[in-house]
Amino acid sequence: MRYKWSFDVVKHRKKYFTFSIVVTILGILSLAIFGLNRGVDFKSGTTLDITAAGQAIDQAKAADLIGKAGLQAATIVVGGDNNDRVTARFEQVLSPDQVKSIEESFKAVYGDNVSKEENTVDTELAAELATKATWAVLIASVFIAAYVAIRFEWRFAVAGIVSLLHDAFIVISLFSIFRWEVNLPFVAAVLTIIGYSINDTIVIFDRIRENMRFAKKKTFDDLAKIVNDSVWQTMTRSINTVVTVLIAAVFLFIMGSPAIRMFSLAIIIGLASGMYSSIFIASPLWLVLKHKWPGKSAGKKAAA
Repeated sequence: MRYKWSFDVVKHRKKYFTFSIVVTILGILSLAIFGLNRGVDFKSGTTLDITAAGQAIDQAKAADLIGKAGLQAATIVVGGDNNDRVTARFEQVLSPDQVKSIEESFKAVYGDNVSKEENTVDTELAAELATKATWAVLIASVFIAAYVAIRFEWRFAVAGIVSLLHDAFIVISLFSIFRWEVNLPFVAAVLTIIGYSINDTIVIFDRIRENMRFAKKKTFDDLAKIVNDSVWQTMTRSINTVVTVLIAAVFLFIMGSPAIRMFSLAIIIGLASGMYSSIFIASPLWLVLKHKWPGKSAGKKAAA
């Protein structure tokens, strides 16, 4: 099924480009001023998961028990099926004696069934994880660009890489602006977003290339018609794919554990941004590049 209604995607391309540039600038300013709210994975510290075996734990009570051990947690989150698990993150690395003191404070109130799980990251490991996460995103982007260049052409590769970096940066910028925590699941979410973004983009690119084989392509308007037709011919597929994954991500965000909530939020933002960029950024950008550098077989260019 194809949508019987449509609008000219190409006609308003400058508005889409301007909007994305403004958001990018705001993101750069936020990152420069505030940086990212790095979680314990990228910042030295200790995270304790304490479970009280079916007994509900009150957040205020948990903070009080930690305070009795002479410590103060940066964040305290209560979760679990019966609110019987508390996750406390400390910005300093706790000693074994400090961890034992916290555990004993909880056992004194909730009994000997209290169990704990400790996750500690030192300064060197945190820096190494942050560096490797950055390289993972960059290397994935380079290989994707190389694949698209070989599979299609360099104009598609440039448009595709701009689109996926746009999506990744949108997610990173929003996490910086709203001070949401960034951890290893967040990096997994960004890599997932890159995959979904380029997948949607390639579907449209493939339809553009197919339509280019049979359509008249002598002027800018001819190319613009090809892009518009290709976008709307693949619109149903794009919407169905994104909505299907979006439903799952929304339910994970609402009903999932606190440990994957930020992962789900990043996926939700990235899916929306990915669909936007595939349609309104990547395809019009390819058109601009094709018009300016048409190649030997594109025919004579005309003014836009």
